[in-house]
Amino acid sequence: MKREKKRIRQSLLIDYMKTKPFFTDEDLAKLLNVSIQTIRLDRLELGIPELRERIKQLAEATQKKVKSISSKEVSGELIDLELGKSGISLLNITEDMVFEKSRVAKGEYMFAQANSLALALIDAPMAVTGVANMKYKAPVHVGDKLVAKAELKHRRGNKFFVWVKIKNGTKEVFRAKFILVSLESNGGPKV
Repeated sequence: MKREKKRIRQSLLIDYMKTKPFFTDEDLAKLLNVSIQTIRLDRLELGIPELRERIKQLAEATQKKVKSISSKEVSGELIDLELGKSGISLLNITEDMVFEKSRVAKGEYMFAQANSLALALIDAPMAVTGVANMKYKAPVHVGDKLVAKAELKHRRGNKFFVWVKIKNGTKEVFRAKFILVSLESNGGPKV
């Protein structure tokens, strides 16, 4: 009976990891109604790496998909990318990213995270930002971990309409709507 429960639990664990790779051991323990140590032992037995390593593996696989810019040019860590559809990136706010006096993060870092993620998800060899409409919604500080989610809303010719939302935990701190333009091989925009 215990072996059957373990087999079922481990099967559920594998399913959760496929659909939600960002679940922590604590999240999984709550979902499966077991201790965190049990989850760690199951992960070890199944060869599932810890969260930090899973994120690193996803990031490395995702970097290879980027077309319109170099993957090194993405601000933050590119975690997930489905070309022509959506993408996710992470950015940790460090001491050098904040204003000295107010200790609030400079807006350029959130813009760079959003803009580079939007460009990365475009399924085109080259693209540039044509229009950006953004809103800073809440201050960000040292140590905050920002998660940006980008989604291609629609495409019209060589123009891509991408919306990006950045959250700090559950709170939205920044949002942007971009119109990105795919460039022709001659280097100019196709009008």
